[in-house]
Amino acid sequence: MSNASLHPFSSPAVQHPLAVYGWDDGWEAEFAPYAAQGLVPGRVVRVDRGQCDVVTPDGVVRADTAFVVPHDPMKVVCTGDWVAVDPEGGDPRYARTILPRRTAFVRSTSSKRSEGQVLATNIDHIVICVSLAVELDLGRIERFLALAMSSSSGEALLRTSADSWESGARPLVVLTKADLVPDPVTLAHLVQDVETTAPGVGVLTVSSRTGEGTDVLAAVVAGGTSVLLGISGAGKSTLANALLGADVMEVRATRDTDGKGRHTTTTRNLLALPGGGVLIDTPGLRGVGLWDAEAGVGQVFSEIEEYAARCRFHDCAHEAEPGCAVLAAVGCGELPERRLESYRKLMRENQRIVAKTDARLRSEIRRDWRLKAAEGRANHAAKRTGRA
Repeated sequence: MSNASLHPFSSPAVQHPLAVYGWDDGWEAEFAPYAAQGLVPGRVVRVDRGQCDVVTPDGVVRADTAFVVPHDPMKVVCTGDWVAVDPEGGDPRYARTILPRRTAFVRSTSSKRSEGQVLATNIDHIVICVSLAVELDLGRIERFLALAMSSSSGEALLRTSADSWESGARPLVVLTKADLVPDPVTLAHLVQDVETTAPGVGVLTVSSRTGEGTDVLAAVVAGGTSVLLGISGAGKSTLANALLGADVMEVRATRDTDGKGRHTTTTRNLLALPGGGVLIDTPGLRGVGLWDAEAGVGQVFSEIEEYAARCRFHDCAHEAEPGCAVLAAVGCGELPERRLESYRKLMRENQRIVAKTDARLRSEIRRDWRLKAAEGRANHAAKRTGRA
């Protein structure tokens, strides 16, 4: 990836050279104290090996990350961050500080320490790429959406209406490789399945090979910063190239045996789009662990939350309680059992993750376990007494 592809400052209409990367009055105000110190503003377009590429008013510079890699992994410099960089002349030049993030997409790491990992920051659109070359995994889509609706730097990306999202980030599910499903009826059914899985979220079919849907997607991402997320082989880099109008990102064929990708993209890269806006392409995600995503799970499964509000008991677990409106909906076919099982799974997983860092919640979970165990023993004893 050449510096030229990251430095499109040719438009005379752009007053600030970083405006094409999302610089606005808000960032200008945030940066004012650092400008007074003689530091230079810039946006991180790539991070690797203790250094980062930062696009500045004078082009892309290589900066050392020693000052922006604290022990807290949630505060480590990331692609999409705005930073204050040493002026020209220093060797090495350092990224001195990170401006407060507006939003961030966060997942839990696979480590046993239950740490969060920030994948992209200051994003406006979260584009979840799902390949139609393989069977749809609706559970994985629900998992991505739960994170998309919950991840931010201190604020949840919650849906407040069908067309409004707090913190400015909007999720979008993009079904890639649509040319591999030539039957329009079959394609329509697949779209409907995803729409049911993602209530209130836009679903778009695209084909980088035929160009289908790419113009619509280009219009969506033309404003602000968008991040492409998905498993390896979902077609993210191919889609990025289609939006860029050039083969900027390396692409390799998926495996014939299972349709999975070969993890060609190894770093997160921020790229300026010719039609406006910027795009963050990310490596394929092998795992998508939840991270403080209870609010997001509730949004993804909003219909279950609505049924739950009508349950007899406010703390209904939707398992065997009398007067459970959720189980009644499953019983009459209004709510697919798969949705309820997925909801339970994600809520349990999120509770485990949060409990590892929240002593009070751990205590509450243990108390609930003891109460349920006591109830179980009492019920068992009552049955034995009844038989006697």
